[in-house]
Amino acid sequence: MEKFDKVWVNARIAIVDDNGEIIVHENSFLAIKNKKIAKIDKMENFEHLSVNKIYDVENRLITSSLIDCHTHLIFGGNRANEFEKRLNGISYAQIAKDGGGIASSIKNTREESFDSIYKNSAKRLEALIKDGVTTIEIKTGYGLDTQSEIKMLKIAQKLEMNYPIHIEKTFLGAHAVPLEYKNDSDSYIDYICDEMLPEVHKLGLITCVDAYCEHLAFTVEQTKRVFEKAKSLGLNVKLHAEQFSSMGASDMACDFNALSVDHLEYTGEKTIEKMAKSGTVAVLLPGAYYFLRETKMPPIELFRKYNVPIAIATDLNPGTSALCSLQLMMNMSAVIFGLSVNETFNAVTKNASKALGLQESKGSLDIGFDADFCVWDISHPRDLVCSYLPTSLHYSVYMGEQVYV
Repeated sequence: MEKFDKVWVNARIAIVDDNGEIIVHENSFLAIKNKKIAKIDKMENFEHLSVNKIYDVENRLITSSLIDCHTHLIFGGNRANEFEKRLNGISYAQIAKDGGGIASSIKNTREESFDSIYKNSAKRLEALIKDGVTTIEIKTGYGLDTQSEIKMLKIAQKLEMNYPIHIEKTFLGAHAVPLEYKNDSDSYIDYICDEMLPEVHKLGLITCVDAYCEHLAFTVEQTKRVFEKAKSLGLNVKLHAEQFSSMGASDMACDFNALSVDHLEYTGEKTIEKMAKSGTVAVLLPGAYYFLRETKMPPIELFRKYNVPIAIATDLNPGTSALCSLQLMMNMSAVIFGLSVNETFNAVTKNASKALGLQESKGSLDIGFDADFCVWDISHPRDLVCSYLPTSLHYSVYMGEQVYV
């Protein structure tokens, strides 16, 4: 007789097949062993199992839990006042000139206490957990000096210790040029490569290095230097690029086998073909597109043509996507970007896990994968895409344990 630790019975289980299609299996059960998914089968075969603990979900829907693969969740201060100024007609350029924008977040993150930033970041994390998220990426990038970047990483570490969630911690030192290097961005890149990155790597907290390559941030050559240093330390890379212009950054990222390139509104066909060859995921950020009232759409049809995996994420940040709901991003991706239900669901599960390099353990209800899943009060994943209903989650399960926040 087969033995399992726990089993969820009388369930409707949504499985994604090899073609990316969602198939709902009626009257089924899901069993786990050693915090891994061990068996999914019909209830008629349940009597042949030996189980320590049984949960009856009463015909609710089980899916793989959600993954938010791009956030800037940890930061000091609040920029809602800038949002109000933009609504009143003041340009972002003027706000930045007056000391606002990302410079404001850097100043606040450096000056605000560890405990204060932790407390406010925890509120944002709780909102995502209530959305059904059990894996998240959190980037640094609002400290931009060694001490402050480490502070952000240690806050992320504490969040992961205190909450039922897996956190991928990404170093984003090359997010912007801090004021002290305003007229010498090359020296700041030296500082990242020679001091910051080696120091944060010593902590053993990061698995990936990100950079922002745009006309208002860093050049392709500067970004390449950061990636070379990251690879020399055995770290994966990913990139913010092609949000406002096309500089060739994504092509360069593919040369480094980047896990993902994110934003991508201005990406061209040759670059997308290269992404397909390097296995790089296209991470779309509808919250930023919406928040900034952008009009240049990401090239969705080209991603489809070349079978580039599409992920979506909140891009949760204080200035351009202050939105704490991955479910809301799902609806935006369908309505604004035209993704199908299957594409949208895969974008926050299977493809999101690939964007984090976790495709062998998370993002799918596959045997041997981590026991991370959601129990929903809905009939089909399409309900998550069609309507934004924050109370649709009955509960989630993280590494085999029920989650309540």
